[in-house]
Amino acid sequence: MENPKKDSKKINDLEQNYKNQENTTLTTNQGVKINDTNNSLKAGERGSTLLEDFLLREKITSFDHERIPERIVHARGSAAHGVFELYESIEQYSKAGIFTDVNRKTPVFVRFSTVAGSKGSTDLARDVRGFAVKFYTEEGTWDLVGNNMPIFFIQDAMKFPDLVHSVKPEPNKEIPQAASAHDTFYDFVSRTTETLHNQIWLMSDRAIPRSFRMMEGFGIHTFRLINDKGESHFVKFHWKPKLGVHSVTWDEAVKISGADSDFHRRDLWDAIEAGHYPEWELGIQIVPQEDEFKFDFDLLDPTKLIPEEMVPVKIIGKMTLNRNPENFFAETEQVAFLPGHIVPGIDFTNDPLLQGRLFSYRDTQLSRLGGPNFHQIPINRPIAPANNNQRDGMMQMDIVKGQTAYFPNSLGGGCPHLAKIAEGAFDSYEERIDAKKIRTRSESFNDHFSQPALFYRSLSQYEQEHVAEAYTFELGKCMHSEIQERMLWLIAQIDEDLANKVAKGLGLEVPKSIEQPINQAIGADADIQKQQPPKKKIYLDKAPTLSQANTKFDSIATRQVAVLVAKGFSMKNFKKMTDVLEQEGAVIKLIAPHGGKVICDENMEHKVDAAIMTTESVLFDALYIPGGKKAVESLKKESKFIKFINETFKHCKAIAVDNEGEDLINESFVKDYKDDKAVFINKTPEDFVKAMAKHRNWDRRTIVKNIPV
Repeated sequence: MENPKKDSKKINDLEQNYKNQENTTLTTNQGVKINDTNNSLKAGERGSTLLEDFLLREKITSFDHERIPERIVHARGSAAHGVFELYESIEQYSKAGIFTDVNRKTPVFVRFSTVAGSKGSTDLARDVRGFAVKFYTEEGTWDLVGNNMPIFFIQDAMKFPDLVHSVKPEPNKEIPQAASAHDTFYDFVSRTTETLHNQIWLMSDRAIPRSFRMMEGFGIHTFRLINDKGESHFVKFHWKPKLGVHSVTWDEAVKISGADSDFHRRDLWDAIEAGHYPEWELGIQIVPQEDEFKFDFDLLDPTKLIPEEMVPVKIIGKMTLNRNPENFFAETEQVAFLPGHIVPGIDFTNDPLLQGRLFSYRDTQLSRLGGPNFHQIPINRPIAPANNNQRDGMMQMDIVKGQTAYFPNSLGGGCPHLAKIAEGAFDSYEERIDAKKIRTRSESFNDHFSQPALFYRSLSQYEQEHVAEAYTFELGKCMHSEIQERMLWLIAQIDEDLANKVAKGLGLEVPKSIEQPINQAIGADADIQKQQPPKKKIYLDKAPTLSQANTKFDSIATRQVAVLVAKGFSMKNFKKMTDVLEQEGAVIKLIAPHGGKVICDENMEHKVDAAIMTTESVLFDALYIPGGKKAVESLKKESKFIKFINETFKHCKAIAVDNEGEDLINESFVKDYKDDKAVFINKTPEDFVKAMAKHRNWDRRTIVKNIPV
């Protein structure tokens, strides 16, 4: 295998070839030279994006039509139907019926997804997760298109094709699939410092959730809420899972991908089929119009979040998913989410990423779903009546009657007629714009280090260790040392200790200086090449809400408990434990040496959920061994049961055993750690439940690193 680190001559030759090529200046498809491909054309630095921006339209249109029919991003997804219920009216902020009528049950369709991989990739990739909600409201369809992370990689939609091209498989060899651990991605990240905030979230446990049901969702952008007086408030949308926010370890993610690449998809489906309906509460962060500029960051910058410690999240409603799709293609694949789908009472801001998404998403659906009539596909149809003068086109499924298809008209009696604002017509917020037409970005977008540093400072010790391990793994896959060194320098600007840990794992030193990335907010013709200042702002020492260590730990509902059994297992112990676990909502799975049925010591038959050779410990949240002398002797003969125990312990999960089950424990590494606070030998089921609710015993990490499995 070639190693570019050692083969420096080859790299130099390639670079020289590129330099010698003629016409290397960036151009449009028509050969027009371009001096800025980082910023869209706006009405002022913080103004709205202009429709006349032909450079933006050409770049994004080409990008949107690169793949047919699979989604370019978010290709692998899973979805479900449900309802949204409002707890209390927020009519002081919004006139939207969904936010004012507490008697409504608004139908929703929610699609979760990974971003980078294809439809056939694994569920457990280290990746951002899509979290898109379609509200079928009485006033029209509202799509809240977000992710499980509150920020995005880039600030301007002009950079979106570059971001996705960098993270997708490298075009010369189509490697790697569903992974960001490669040179092109980190080459882009290390030269585009606005990506660093979302990047460190990607290195955290947030990127490998335990399930879709146990991850947060965010609208990402700052939107507006408009009340019936025409008053505006800025808003950020949050989805808070009732089960808390939990993740798997990277070692588990790697093994789950091999054991069950459909782990998240199956988990969501099975939970709904079993009646364990996933629930999230909808929260909002409200910022009055007059407070737009009171923060040390810009509300319109999609790479920034508003810490909940500065603006608390107000919980206003609950979403419950209670029905699986009946046809995966017709619903999950054909559903079209568009950020431009809003209803009266909700409006956009001049966030330059959001502005670009308003164009891009609709454009993408035109090629993916066959034409402009994709809204007529059943899963996309609004429940509000749709009447307009749009006719014909590919995939037209309605037979629209009448002589007229224009406005105004008299032959059709003036119908469909215009609605008045007072009758619920949509009206855009009247925002004064007085600015020069300019292709740049606001100076208020320039701080790229303060929020990544805040995020890292706010994590618990075990979460920080996971971040360091993730960076080490990801950058260790990069073959170009200059990319690794650029990243190490940038990580050091976030946190020096973090950079030193990663550097040690890579066998490198953190460089004292690098050729700093040029600020992306300016074009090539700028008189002064402004460098990104490394100095960080500290407007909060820590934001505890950013750490999963502060999530909910009060439930074991839907947690999967593996019970190791064989012929002759103790029914008395089994029933005592499982009665309590099932009462708390846990799911019991019997793992035996074989499939079919297994007989307990009371001569009762029990259905085996999985033979030991067909399953893995990483698919479960906890382990229980009910004992029974004959059963334990059988289990000891199968080495994979010992591996199962060792692996459960290594991944810091709760383990409970009764009576002779201890003999099986004594065959494993756990025999030396029976005093562990999440290992229970002949203890009460209630003790086991409390430990399971804590998700993991992370204190165990210091002693399990060297345990082989």
